[in-house]
Amino acid sequence: MGAKAKAVELLAEAGLRINGGNPWDPKVHDERLYDRIFSGGTLALGESYMDGWWDTDDLSGFVSRLFHRGAATKLLGMGMATQVLKSKLLNLQNRDRAKRMGEYVYDAGNDLFEKVLGPSMAYTCGYWSSPVSEVTTLDEAQEAKFDLICRKLGLAPGDRILDIGCGWGNFLAYAAKKYGVSGVGITISKEQMAFAREVTRGLDVEIRLEDYRDTVGQFDHIVSIGMFEHVGPKNYRVFMEKVRSLLSDDGLFLLHTIGHSKTTVGLEPWFNKYIFPNGHLPSMAQITKAADRRWPGEATLIMEDWHNFGPDYDKTLCAWQANFERAWPKLQNSHDERFHRMWNYYLLVSAGMFRARYVHLWQIVYSKYGVEGGYTSVR
Repeated sequence: MGAKAKAVELLAEAGLRINGGNPWDPKVHDERLYDRIFSGGTLALGESYMDGWWDTDDLSGFVSRLFHRGAATKLLGMGMATQVLKSKLLNLQNRDRAKRMGEYVYDAGNDLFEKVLGPSMAYTCGYWSSPVSEVTTLDEAQEAKFDLICRKLGLAPGDRILDIGCGWGNFLAYAAKKYGVSGVGITISKEQMAFAREVTRGLDVEIRLEDYRDTVGQFDHIVSIGMFEHVGPKNYRVFMEKVRSLLSDDGLFLLHTIGHSKTTVGLEPWFNKYIFPNGHLPSMAQITKAADRRWPGEATLIMEDWHNFGPDYDKTLCAWQANFERAWPKLQNSHDERFHRMWNYYLLVSAGMFRARYVHLWQIVYSKYGVEGGYTSVR
């Protein structure tokens, strides 16, 4: 069976038809596409889209169908071997690589992120399904997310909190203003540090350019929002042990992270090359193992609550993509059309994966010794 015939068959299993009439059907502009995809997998799929070899009117709908029904594995199974081998042999998230990742992803300047993320400057999932506040816009969803985290931690005036991977500082600013806490935020991006210091100016908040492995001190509560995806499997245990050493005996730690439906050792190749070099999406098994008791007398962290609101990331990503498109007339002065297609692909493919429930958004609350009487889940 030729490459095109095989592609037609596999796509049909997902309810997709090449050059079909539905908005999610792919439109092929170059017949070399089929051989390219079967030899190069997900990397080839993304790069061929960037090159204009194919299109679809509903990219997120195309991806959600492709991944929800399992056709993606058969169609795009190539290209992972090199990444898996590197992940097994190397610590892809050691100190030097982590620093380079920060420079590559976040130190290119804040202009793009300000236009895409909006005033919240939150590069993580918003909370659209909040039962305690009306949420209709991206900014409202991000504020609801900030407040959800504060309520889950039970923040009170005078608490001292640590934000591992504080981004542009907006969560710490929110928590300090609304809940009266002081805090420390750490980031490995110079651009983020400078921005966060401005955002938190006048508040009892310190922003440090620092790797989490170097942080010292004691904190009433700790939070990490969208940073764990950069930690890597070889460092998960180190991360959890570090958190425990910094957390007060009766404090809580909230981990906000994208998660994968299955255990993997490497990030999907296209995302690894173009968006998050050396990133990794943890599975439930990897996270629980990292925080688990390993031998008598040594308990790392106790899981108190696990909240999955992955579908909200679909809405968040679509909102970012709409912002990106609105901003494109200005952005195109400094970026070419291939970059335009790359960012649309990144945002809409990600939305489709969350819609298919192939990837998830988890908020996990941990304590050091267990909350006396039990932890009351907050939504």
